[in-house]
Amino acid sequence: MVSHTYFSVVFQVVVFASLATTAFSQLSPNYYDYSCPNALSTIRSVVDAAVEKERRMGASLLRLHFHDCFVNGCDGSILLDPSPTIDSEKNANPNFQSARGFEVVDEIKQAVDEACGKPVVSCADILAVAARDSVVALGGPTWDVELGRRDSTTASRDAANAEIPAPFFSLSQLITNFQNHGLDEKDLVVLAGAHTIGLARCVTFRDHIYNDSDINPYYAQQLKYICPKNGGDFNLSPLDPTPAQFDVAYFSDLVQKKGLLHSDQELFNGGSTDALVTQYSYDSSAFYQDFPNSMIKMGNIQPLTGDQGEIRVNCRTVN
Repeated sequence: MVSHTYFSVVFQVVVFASLATTAFSQLSPNYYDYSCPNALSTIRSVVDAAVEKERRMGASLLRLHFHDCFVNGCDGSILLDPSPTIDSEKNANPNFQSARGFEVVDEIKQAVDEACGKPVVSCADILAVAARDSVVALGGPTWDVELGRRDSTTASRDAANAEIPAPFFSLSQLITNFQNHGLDEKDLVVLAGAHTIGLARCVTFRDHIYNDSDINPYYAQQLKYICPKNGGDFNLSPLDPTPAQFDVAYFSDLVQKKGLLHSDQELFNGGSTDALVTQYSYDSSAFYQDFPNSMIKMGNIQPLTGDQGEIRVNCRTVN
C-alpha cells in the first residue's frame, strides 16, 4: 500500500515544478520587443561606455547581478537604498563598501526610460542585461538574457549576510550554498569563473595568504606586500593576472595554487570539483559554452513576474 506521505511528497514536487516552470515561462529574451524595442541596445551602449572608461566596472556590474540573485531571487533588491522601511542590502557585510556600479545602473535606468518613453524595463532586468554586456565588453561570450523580471518592494540585509557565499567558505559550504539556490556543482565552478575579472580587497584574502597551506608560497609572499597583517584592508589585488580580460587564467591559477580567495582555491584542493577546474584551465571553449548556461540558470532564481512587485521609477527607491 502506498502511503499518504508518498502522495503528499509527489504532489509537492509536481506543484513546485509547475510553479517553477510558470515563473520561467514568463521570462523571455523577446520580452521588450514590442514595449521598448531599443531597450537592449540602450543598455549595451551605457555599459560599453562605462567599461571603456573603467575596465573594472565590468566586474562590478557582473557582481551586482550575482549578489542580487542570491538574496531572495533576481529582483533588484540590492539596488534599494536604506530608508525607514528598507534594511538595505548595501549595508550587508558582502556588499558594504565593496559593491559598486550603482551610479552606472542609475545612468542605464535614465537612458532606457528615455528610450522607452516611460518606465518599462525593470531594475532587475537591467542588472541581468548589464552583467551579460559587461562580460561581452571584456572579451567573454554572449547569450540571450531571459527578461520580464519585476522589482521587489523590499530588501533584506540579514538575508544578504546569510545567503551570499563568503570568501572563507569551504568547498562543502559552497556546494550547499549553491544547491540552496538551485545550482549544482558545475554551476558553482562555472560561476566562480566570473573571478576571471575584477579585484578583491585585502580583508577578503588576508587569512588565506597568512594562514592557509593550500597556496603557492611565492604567490603568498607577493600578496603580503599588498596586504599586511595589520591595516590596508582596502588595498586591492587582481583575482587573476588579467583582471580586465574574460579568459580562463583564473582556472590556470587555481591549478597552480594561486587562488586569491580561500573559497577560490577550495575549488581545486583535492575535492570533487578538481576535474572541472582542470578542464577549464586549458579548454576555454568549454568554459565559454558553459558560462552562459549557468548565468541563465542563475538569472532564473525566483524572479518576480506578472503582477508581482513593480517596475521601479528609481532603482534606489520603492515607488
